[in-house]
Amino acid sequence: MTKLTRRTFNGLLGTAGLVSAFGISGCANGPAGPHVVVVGGGFGGATAAKYIRRRDPNMRVTLIESSKVFHTCPFSNAVLAGFKDMAYITKSYDRLASAHGVNVVNDTVVAIDPAKKTVTTKGGATFTYDRCIVSPGIDFKWGALPGYDQAASEIMPHAWKAGAQTALLRKQLEAMPDGGVFVISSPGNPYRCPPGPYERAGLVAWYFKQKKPKSKILILDSKDAFAKQKLFMEGWDKAYGEMIEWVPANKNGKVLKVDAKGMVVETDFDKHKASVANVIPPQQAGAIAFAAGLTDDSGFCPIDPVTFESTRQKGIHVIGDACIAGAMPKSGYSASSQGKVAAAAVIDLLNGRKPVAPSFINTCYSLIAPDYGISVAAVYEVADGKIAGVKGSGGVSPAGANYQFRKKEADFAEGWYASVSQDCWG
Repeated sequence: MTKLTRRTFNGLLGTAGLVSAFGISGCANGPAGPHVVVVGGGFGGATAAKYIRRRDPNMRVTLIESSKVFHTCPFSNAVLAGFKDMAYITKSYDRLASAHGVNVVNDTVVAIDPAKKTVTTKGGATFTYDRCIVSPGIDFKWGALPGYDQAASEIMPHAWKAGAQTALLRKQLEAMPDGGVFVISSPGNPYRCPPGPYERAGLVAWYFKQKKPKSKILILDSKDAFAKQKLFMEGWDKAYGEMIEWVPANKNGKVLKVDAKGMVVETDFDKHKASVANVIPPQQAGAIAFAAGLTDDSGFCPIDPVTFESTRQKGIHVIGDACIAGAMPKSGYSASSQGKVAAAAVIDLLNGRKPVAPSFINTCYSLIAPDYGISVAAVYEVADGKIAGVKGSGGVSPAGANYQFRKKEADFAEGWYASVSQDCWG
């Protein structure tokens, strides 16, 4: 298999060629075709809603989302660093409605009844469906880390759901005195965006280098290794010297307790006083997944890897961060790719066809500075009943690359973000 280059990837992004399942075409069902209800309008849900309408315009699609706009976690670290603003990561649902005919409902889903095939909202509305796609993202295991609950997150922000928490953490970083310590607590697997805490460290270091050069960043980790570790460490050393310190779990890095009022983060043998603390807690599927009986003991949702139909509740498909998707990481582009697969499967199933085995792409760009990017890309397939990486596919940024190469990767990151945003919500 030919390895995927970043330039080739950005050229293919958003085309049917990325997901082999879209080799099929939809059948017309008349003006009152089957109704698909999509719960959640992030990367997965928005993509699924849009692609169902694109592939079979006779399908009726209702997207129910609690927020009026969506703030992306990708590039939220750039907002923390100050070289992007909140408007940059804010996405509207207007185009889904006006250009693609999706019925967008701004409400919160509180119940899904798979027997009656109904979705009920907090506002009191009830929607019947022929198939339901659930893309609820993640929620936090409040209390799993002693001392860290929802109230504590207003003092020690997680900023792992972009939006108000992103703005809060940015404000705290701006107010932090030069010479202060910014502590990041990174959780154990699985969690949303595995490289995210380490990109955050690098971009906040970039901000400190400009505005608070005496400050330090301490990463306390519940793991002994992390995604793109060698590339991150090479970039940190080159750009920031000793400003960033990473402490793995096996060297007393796992955070066991926090004192939000005292701004103290505690490990087995140490207590760290923070000027600003970013505590990223353990995670699980969004609340509606639990309410609908879609989760297993892991706190996430087992699915059929061909269709993303829940193995616990028939007629409901789960995509994005909430699902258990084998080797695929919990990322925005994984969710978007899964949204296309689920859309194709739903169209097939509602038209009496057997869904075809899909293939997927995920790519992940990370910035160490505005002009310093690194990336990893991979192709996935269904093998032995699981989603697995295709051997020899994709690739990782090389170590030791020069400035021009890293600058191109940073440019590709912005191009990727623009493309995937257009593909999901445009």
